Amino acid sequence: MATARVMSAATNTTASCLLLKRPFFSLNQKAPYFNNNLRFNTTTKRVSKRLFSCKSIYNPDVQIKEEGQPETLDYRVYFLDNSGKKVSPWHDIPLHLGDGAFNYVVEIPKESSAKMEIATDEQFTPIKQDTKKGKLRYYPYNINWNYGLLPQTWEDPSFANAEVEGAYGDNDPVDVVEIGERRGKIGEILKVKPLAALAMIDEGELDWKIVAISSDDPRASLVNDVDDVEKHFPGTLTAIRDWFRDYKIPDGKPANRFGLGNKAASKDYALKVITETNESWAKLVKRSIPAGGLSLV
Repeated sequence: MATARVMSAATNTTASCLLLKRPFFSLNQKAPYFNNNLRFNTTTKRVSKRLFSCKSIYNPDVQIKEEGQPETLDYRVYFLDNSGKKVSPWHDIPLHLGDGAFNYVVEIPKESSAKMEIATDEQFTPIKQDTKKGKLRYYPYNINWNYGLLPQTWEDPSFANAEVEGAYGDNDPVDVVEIGERRGKIGEILKVKPLAALAMIDEGELDWKIVAISSDDPRASLVNDVDDVEKHFPGTLTAIRDWFRDYKIPDGKPANRFGLGNKAASKDYALKVITETNESWAKLVKRSIPAGGLSLV
């Protein structure tokens, strides 16, 4: 039987969370490095009904609990509140941190290829490795940036975006490509600021990619909009677009396309996308829009 181990993540409005070997730590202490290849057993327990808030300042103690072995079909990364109850990284981690900053959950660390994502159809929406025809999915080559999601956002599959060729949402939270220098960890919660937006069209579905940077990155103060990214991270926006355009080609699929003139939109446009998808998420959790097979717990 696999042993169980719980790591914790702490976040406030001035510091990103760090996953730890030991339970909780002071934000004034340096967090130690840990090995992410751990295994856990747990039992599922339904939490009581929660109130959902689209805008809030949050100061949680969030624990990360792994179940199963990484790179297996049963591997899951769950999130626990400070009482040990499971919470959803999609529904329970607030989006807004104030002052233009947002929470962002790392699903895929940079320089890795396992296609990790939150399980939107499973209770408490843990992070798992995506599958196809019963087999684990991998990108054909490493992704060069930290990749994850904005909590409390949803790309509504019933909404046709007139600005992006009338494409419908892909039924997932909004994706984030975080361009900071540090390699993130699966389940890590970072405080980020958006810089640009790419309107990827994947098999006819609109799949936004918000380009952002961790507020802790040494160059974060230098970049505040799309033009700053071109100046201080030259070639990065083109590289991101080309990576997501081409990553399915080795599997024999056509290249993805991009709307908005095939260019990265401004920070203001990115904020508009975040606001609209946050509103769609709010309608979803209030049951104003049918959830289909999505878990709202």
